[in-house]
Amino acid sequence: MANETGKLSIGVIGAGWWATSAHIPGIIQNERAQLRAVQNRTMSKANMIAHDFGADLAFDDYRKLVLTADIDAVVISSTPNMHFEEAKFSLEHGKHVLLEKPMTFTVAEAEELCAIASKHHLQLLVSCPWHYTCHANEARQLIREGSLGDVKMISILMTNPIDKLLKGINTIPTHGLNEVYIEPNPGSYNDPSIAGGGQIYGQVSHVGAYLSFLTGVEPKEVYAKFDYDHSKNDIYDALLISMDNGALVTLASTAATPTEIRNYEVRIYGTKAILFLELWHGNMTYYPFEGNPKEYPTLPADGVYPDKAPVSNFIKACLGLEVNNSPGELGLAAMKIIEAAGLSNKSGKSIKIKDL
Repeated sequence: MANETGKLSIGVIGAGWWATSAHIPGIIQNERAQLRAVQNRTMSKANMIAHDFGADLAFDDYRKLVLTADIDAVVISSTPNMHFEEAKFSLEHGKHVLLEKPMTFTVAEAEELCAIASKHHLQLLVSCPWHYTCHANEARQLIREGSLGDVKMISILMTNPIDKLLKGINTIPTHGLNEVYIEPNPGSYNDPSIAGGGQIYGQVSHVGAYLSFLTGVEPKEVYAKFDYDHSKNDIYDALLISMDNGALVTLASTAATPTEIRNYEVRIYGTKAILFLELWHGNMTYYPFEGNPKEYPTLPADGVYPDKAPVSNFIKACLGLEVNNSPGELGLAAMKIIEAAGLSNKSGKSIKIKDL
């Protein structure tokens, strides 16, 4: 689908910090796309963003953008509490949707969005930049082609120093990857009614999707414990996940690290080989049980977290030029882990996904 210029016409819903840092620059740098409209709940901000980034139209109501802006697709980068409502409205009105993570608040909501997109033959892409690194695709190929044998165990340590955001001490993001054009509103990260929760929604949403992206299998059962560190949100998360192929996953994740320390270690143990990745550092090594190890080239700095890759893939997928590399089903897999983990932490029991 494209307009008369041959370009995909896009509206951005929830144009704030991350949209102006990653998605909007990715759109305006893409010769196959046109930034048609932007929406922010504050009209003055919407006008400012439209002016500064060259959008034709500005809105404070996402419904008016969808209904009147003459667009093919939307990028939704609003706060998580709005994701389901805005994505559902957009899909039901025939728009392709790129949706920020976490996809929704619940599994049921994520399932409904996937069903609507499928019914109307629309692209639904969940924005997970780590699905677009060279190492991610090489690792997935090794696993899918059987080079590791049967995957038996996966160990993950995932950290990102955003604890002050989750605790409401800071409102300025400390992501460190982009300059801050516009600050998030108070509560965007630390109010559970807006953000869903802390580390489990903000960061484990990445890991949950990445697991199914790599392995092609779904989570089956989750046991979890959270530590809130005297805040409203989980800051330290420990999860034991069993996948539907029998693989065991241990996941430790926290937001409380120094700003210069980030870890995203993924260690995959198969019956023929093991695979070690350090995503924040761009490292990957393959260790076969027989033969020599293979160390893959370290990724360049701009290839470690390709923040504009999701919108680039989204544009090409909508135009029929590429396969959607981060479909809604991966966001749904993440939501299964997130919802089950929250229930497990509250109940002290292991939660089977089929019982959600």
